[in-house]
Amino acid sequence: MDSYTRRHSVSRTKVFGASNEEIWELISMPGNLNSCHPFCRSNEAITWEEGSHSDELVYLNGLRYIRNFHVWSPGIGYDLMIGEEGGPQSLVKWRLKSLGMDRCSLNITVFPYLLASWPKPLSYLPFRVLIEPKLSRYLDSVLSGFNHFVESGEDVPRNHFGAHPWFS
Repeated sequence: MDSYTRRHSVSRTKVFGASNEEIWELISMPGNLNSCHPFCRSNEAITWEEGSHSDELVYLNGLRYIRNFHVWSPGIGYDLMIGEEGGPQSLVKWRLKSLGMDRCSLNITVFPYLLASWPKPLSYLPFRVLIEPKLSRYLDSVLSGFNHFVESGEDVPRNHFGAHPWFS
């Protein structure tokens, strides 16, 4: 995992008007992306039991990614690898932080495989100009989708925060 954390990364955080426990229950449920992810066509558990979590995420554009969870810390968050089966993988870290009784923040950090094979100094500018803005917008939409679900109790409509060129 250390080699993944040496990559460029993009991180976004959102504050929720819900307890840490409520958000953990939501983000740790099998298939939770079906209700909360604005670019998700389907999210089905492959295995979802203590010590072993993996699922398949199919985006609106038909792209199929497998998510394999490697760190699972109840109430704190998880680390997962995501990508096409047999293809390059990105590391994603989800972290919760309690901000009081009925408030918490959720942070998602992605260490994408895009440009990972390039020397870091050479990839800096292309990453900042081409990758980071789209990935930031994607993460903002995902976090807003979870917030929409928490506030309304209703599934987030697809492309609710605008279409995305990579996933819509």
